[in-house]
Amino acid sequence: MELGLRNKVVLITASSKGIGKAIAEKFAEEGCQVAICSRTKQDLIDTADSISQNFNTEPLWSVCDINNKKEIENTVNTVTDHFGPIDILVNNCGGPAAGFFEELDENKWDSAYEQVLLSAVRFIRLVLKQMKERHWGRIINITSVSVKQPLDNIILSNSFRSAVTGMSKTLSRQYAKYNITVNNVAPGFILTQRLYELAVHKAKQTGQSHEDVFVEMAKEIPMNRLGRPEEIASAAAFLASERASYITGNTIQVDGGWLSGLY
Repeated sequence: MELGLRNKVVLITASSKGIGKAIAEKFAEEGCQVAICSRTKQDLIDTADSISQNFNTEPLWSVCDINNKKEIENTVNTVTDHFGPIDILVNNCGGPAAGFFEELDENKWDSAYEQVLLSAVRFIRLVLKQMKERHWGRIINITSVSVKQPLDNIILSNSFRSAVTGMSKTLSRQYAKYNITVNNVAPGFILTQRLYELAVHKAKQTGQSHEDVFVEMAKEIPMNRLGRPEEIASAAAFLASERASYITGNTIQVDGGWLSGLY
């Protein structure tokens, strides 16, 4: 399917590994001008080299700690100076610390707030003016299926990714008149480093191996398997496309049918 994304400028945050990397690869495949960022320079170099070799396009990379306001500003300015105004913003981030309420002190809450919610606020604030001026834009936030069905041991993620969902719904209504869509992709159990960390955390509590935890996770999913990062990437690319021009304010779960509710 032709998605109409060729030459669009896309910035994907936390994109040197996992879901973010898969999204960057998908947009490169669609012919976009791709910008990636993360905290680790060598991971960015490796990812940029891989994208360049596989998709015959040279992505722009920028070192950026998304908990740092100044580094976010520097990243957006670097992308704009190199490629021009940003057409598509994909807010992605690693998950905050796992744990139950009594295990998490206020420092963990503060860090999770900056990592998940405030980073998205800061990136969106910097690209909205450009999108309004051009009367076109796509903002896609990668959240979690836990915004629809909270998971017991990730209260920080449940809290702040749900806040991103509320913000997105509000923005979608305010900026639809500028032809700017704001949507969320909510991954289920996807084979990433984050899922491995959650499996290890649960294994320590139950005395199982993390491999056994993975098996149990897969059994909970009607498709009887864990998801792949590229399956999240495909959803993000669709929401960014002209094919999805009348879709805004939505949270699309990509979870193999795990969520049992109607909404």
